[in-house]
Amino acid sequence: MTITTNNPNIFRLCCLALTVTAMTFAIRAGILGQLGVDYQLTGAQLGWVNAMAFLGFPIATMVGGALYNALGARKLIALAFICHMLGLILTITAGGFWGLLVSTFFIGFANGAVEAGCNPLVAELSPNNKVTMLNRFHVWFPGGIVIGALVSSAMTHFGLSWQLQVAVILVPTIIYGVLLLKSEFPAAVEKSHSTAENFKYLFSPLYLFLLLCMAFTATTELGTQQWIERILSSSGASPMLILALITGLMAVGRYFAGPLVHKLNPTGVLLASAVLAALGIYMMGNVQGNSIYFAAILFAIGCTYFWPTMIGCVAEYQPKTGALGLSLIGGVGMFAVSMFNPVIGGWIDNAQQLAQSQQLTELQTEVAIGQAVLGNLLLFPVVLIFAFAGLYWLINKKQSKCQQDSTRLNLAGNEHD
Repeated sequence: MTITTNNPNIFRLCCLALTVTAMTFAIRAGILGQLGVDYQLTGAQLGWVNAMAFLGFPIATMVGGALYNALGARKLIALAFICHMLGLILTITAGGFWGLLVSTFFIGFANGAVEAGCNPLVAELSPNNKVTMLNRFHVWFPGGIVIGALVSSAMTHFGLSWQLQVAVILVPTIIYGVLLLKSEFPAAVEKSHSTAENFKYLFSPLYLFLLLCMAFTATTELGTQQWIERILSSSGASPMLILALITGLMAVGRYFAGPLVHKLNPTGVLLASAVLAALGIYMMGNVQGNSIYFAAILFAIGCTYFWPTMIGCVAEYQPKTGALGLSLIGGVGMFAVSMFNPVIGGWIDNAQQLAQSQQLTELQTEVAIGQAVLGNLLLFPVVLIFAFAGLYWLINKKQSKCQQDSTRLNLAGNEHD
């Protein structure tokens, strides 16, 4: 689909909608422990509550990606607004485990609708600079998490309830709803690929490989962040300040992604990211006190480019998958995180039971839980190091071959002349 104009107001609207998406992640991470206390939920039950957000997301992206060509970005973002409002209000009035499941699913569905509507739109608005602009758009995921984490930390410090923390998200939600009504979306003048045509290209080996990698990158980033309060509660550092630090660095890194992407190419960025993410997670599980902040910085730099660069790889290397391909890869990432959230909750429960059987103190138990969870999460970026090393070699080999073929054609043309 070609867009007739590059409208900066539309880009701002997309960024604000993504900020709301991120705030739901951050504030839910900040209030997770309080939800467990208020409603007497186990780690596994809290994992299922988290899972609903990550499950609603891929359902929305898959449906939205399939319907993008028919509905357009405006209607998908409008659907996101409705579900955000509904999910937030239902969360405040949840009353227990089942209410939280339903309300969190609506929020997850809204978050997925934002991605389904905005990712293809941003790529279309900047056809010659897709990876850089997708990184700039995704500045507002970590940016929104910084905002949400600081809001949650401050409100918790002053003894304000988790319901009020959730209610804060209604403010930017209403603002992006008003902007949606007032904004004039650019008109599409043609459709280069129908959804049926996009579907045919989803089964290429490279695209399927990227889907698998997305499952691991998303779990590395979001699986760790969503449980940060629980796994670093005894580290001697503030978990919510660590979350703000991580996501603040990610926001800055994504904004200035252009030169790095052009220098290393997307696959080189992903390989370096996997190495740094692995180092960061390893250190977080093995240090205490102020050293945690250094470990968090390594982890942040590692995760900064994962999500937008994976989407950018699809736009760059698999463009014929269209909006469907962009939406599906985001959906697969969130679906993977939804499946691993109860698993992570189970790791916490198992580590707690083991620590109690060894008659450890409460502080020692919390330390053991954090180390056990981070040790398991470390496996994801380690696998990615090998996966992205192979991808880097493959893409460079193909690009080198294309350059050689182009050189031969130019030489042949000169000799002919």
